[in-house]
Amino acid sequence: MFAAAVIYVFTALLFDQIDNTLESSAKVIVSEIQLTSLGRVKPDLSSAEINSDVYVQVWGLDNQLQSNLRLLEGYADKSFDSTGLRSDHPIYREVNEEGKHLRVFSVPLEQNGHKIWVLQLAMDLVNQDHARAGLINILSVALLVAMLFSGLVAWFTLGQTLKPLHAITETAEQINRADDLSRRIPYSGPENDEIGNLVGSFNQTLERLEALFTSQQRLLADVSHELRTPLTVIKGNVDLMRRMKVLDDESLTSIDQEAGRLTRLVGGLLMLAQAESGRLTLSMKLVELDLLLTEVFQEMSVLGRNKVHVHLNEIDQCLVNGDRDRLKQVLINLAANAIQYTPQGGDVFLSLEKIGEQARIICRDTGPGIPAEDLPHIFERFYRAEKSRTRGKTSGFGLGLSIAHWIIEHHGGRIEVESKEGKGTTFAIWLPVLNLKEMGGLRTIPLRE
Repeated sequence: MFAAAVIYVFTALLFDQIDNTLESSAKVIVSEIQLTSLGRVKPDLSSAEINSDVYVQVWGLDNQLQSNLRLLEGYADKSFDSTGLRSDHPIYREVNEEGKHLRVFSVPLEQNGHKIWVLQLAMDLVNQDHARAGLINILSVALLVAMLFSGLVAWFTLGQTLKPLHAITETAEQINRADDLSRRIPYSGPENDEIGNLVGSFNQTLERLEALFTSQQRLLADVSHELRTPLTVIKGNVDLMRRMKVLDDESLTSIDQEAGRLTRLVGGLLMLAQAESGRLTLSMKLVELDLLLTEVFQEMSVLGRNKVHVHLNEIDQCLVNGDRDRLKQVLINLAANAIQYTPQGGDVFLSLEKIGEQARIICRDTGPGIPAEDLPHIFERFYRAEKSRTRGKTSGFGLGLSIAHWIIEHHGGRIEVESKEGKGTTFAIWLPVLNLKEMGGLRTIPLRE
């Protein structure tokens, strides 16, 4: 496009210069022409001072040559441009005839308002054609060199730019061959360009896949362990009764307890699987948190009656949009854990407080607390702070807090934990409250009976 523009501009300037030369020469010729008494042009135009490259002819209306200046080979008795002879106004034309390339300026001349002859001026364009051909050749060579140079630059640049893509492919192949999700793609370029974003996204995907794969492996190991223990107890009791050939009440009780543990384990796993796949739905309705917490307090007081003291501190009236059964499940889980891990004669405190547009539920115990290194992991499935995997019959599976975290998160809230070893643990649940004024009096029942 640049070469075509250069050639176009060069040609336009060249023809503009030629046309100016022809026009100025025509003015000189017109001023020098003399007529005889018969109205013919005097043949002597040699005194006209015009450009030496300009050829001149004067034609009558009878197509007879009246005069000329500088004879051009092949045009001794032939007009430079037959079409221009018939024109009634000045006209420029290019003529290619008999191996000649001419630029012709035809000017009709008048006497007393009548056209009586035609003046034609011509310039041979051979030099201009050579100049234009030379320019085209130069530009063609320059264009070829530029294309080769651009190709080399593009090849080098694209090679450097696409090099990380090769690294991505190679890393992916290595991962497929070695099943090593810990590998990452090295990249030293800017992180905010397209390749950098791609590499970053790919590395994040690898990190997520590694975490999921590790979690899956840990899940399989934990589930295998959790299933092995009750199944071993059940099988042992069955074998004992078979050898004794007597239905032993103690063995039957043990079998029943272990079967219950298996049922709870399968139920918890099923619920988590449904939650992660999006098939677990929440029945969202208006929930009075103060009444719900009072209900949980009464049940937990019965549960911990012979072991700990359960206290209900301050309680505010709060209305939230949520699934009442799932929220109760979370509160019972937290309170039951607090009772379980609080030593004999200890205390468990429950409270509900409205802070701004949030409702905060506190569950605090005076138990041994949770080690600092375990706090970031307590909401992970099958994670327990006990160092030993041998637990009593009342021990859980490490699923309750994972389920509680999912439920609260899908209510638009959050669950937090603070703990110091030897001083107890505090769980805080934050939920967005509903504003009765903004609801326009939607609630028609009192908060308390």
